[in-house]
Amino acid sequence: MSDGPTYGFDTLQIHAGARPDPATGARQTPIYQTTAYVFRDADHAAALFNLQEVGFIYSRLTNPTVAVLQERIATLEGGVGAVCCSSGHAAQIMALFPLMTPGCNVVASTRLYGGTVTQFSQTIKRFGWSATFVDTDDLDAVAAAIDENTRAVFCESIANPGGYVTDIRALADVADAAGIPLIVDNTSATPYLCRPFEHGASLVVHSTTKYLTGNGTVTGGAVVDSGKFDWSASDKFPSLSAPEPAYHGLKFHETFGPLAFTFHGIAIGLRDLGMTMNPQAAHYTLMGIETLSLRMQRHVENAVKVASWLEADPRVDFVTYAGLPSSPYAERAQRCYPKGAGGLFTFAVKGGYDACVKLVNGLEIFSHVANLGDARSLIIHSASTTHRQLTAEQQEAAGAGPNMVRVSIGIEDADDLIADLDQALTQACA
Repeated sequence: MSDGPTYGFDTLQIHAGARPDPATGARQTPIYQTTAYVFRDADHAAALFNLQEVGFIYSRLTNPTVAVLQERIATLEGGVGAVCCSSGHAAQIMALFPLMTPGCNVVASTRLYGGTVTQFSQTIKRFGWSATFVDTDDLDAVAAAIDENTRAVFCESIANPGGYVTDIRALADVADAAGIPLIVDNTSATPYLCRPFEHGASLVVHSTTKYLTGNGTVTGGAVVDSGKFDWSASDKFPSLSAPEPAYHGLKFHETFGPLAFTFHGIAIGLRDLGMTMNPQAAHYTLMGIETLSLRMQRHVENAVKVASWLEADPRVDFVTYAGLPSSPYAERAQRCYPKGAGGLFTFAVKGGYDACVKLVNGLEIFSHVANLGDARSLIIHSASTTHRQLTAEQQEAAGAGPNMVRVSIGIEDADDLIADLDQALTQACA
């Protein structure tokens, strides 16, 4: 089918990128479980390796099952191309890799998943990169943090763990003024609730492990390119604008135009970093995406009900869900995320750390796991798990203080979820 603008989201989440298998007529995308692909002849092989022709060489680079997923995610996000990889963390490195050189930095939101804060504050130092963390509500502070070595601004559309909603357009304007791309982690919102490119973002990353797959079976990541950023407007991005020695002086932006970042991600990123998504993982994610809109509607519906109940409960100090009218971000959520503020939020339990631990241990329907975006409802005490490596100040800045628990509301019966929380809170606050 043609993935044109006449098709709605619900149609594209099922059909984009997928066509009946030409060899067998199979309607569902097959799992192409193969390492390599036979070339037609020597000239065909040479053309593929020279990037003169698009095709399949070796599954570290490209695979037909993964290719369908890449096209589907790019279509749903409104981008020109996508590169899938082994995890969301891999996607973040893949997104930064063409932009950064030793001595360069990224300006990042303080409201990020704890693993991302650790990756940016510690691990990327080994590449000679660095990160400056800023409250992205303070646009002047963001602008002040950008210097001559800054190569990107990074944020989450709906932040993990607190469900904070970012004003992407305002942040994109700051990045544009500095001539650098805004990278948005759209994992928690998904393209059903938010399409960051429509708000000015240049690149989107996903942990496809979460809502896109939606069933807690496989890990994966994706980097999506809007195709709108001018990589040749300055000398800041030589990997994309300058001659590439490994391809006889080819200039990616000059040669591939809007698809420069995507081609670089495959031809350089996957080739040399090897953060490859396996075809079975792609298959599970493709099946999950087919019901994305239906699931997100239910996630949001349930989250509103559960958050409203928690907010009224005297055993709870406060709830961070932006979908509540009382939230300081309610107006922003309605303006930027009109279909809902997602299914992720935190709440503070009276009794602090110990009460949080008792609550987690007392639940029956909610699963205590280090994941989110599952069809099942999930809970975790971030301060003792996902954000444990952070300082107390970093935990508070990320919305993961010791008195907070994070919930990822699933698609079960909301009344059953409320009843489960009720009995567990009774135990926790006894």
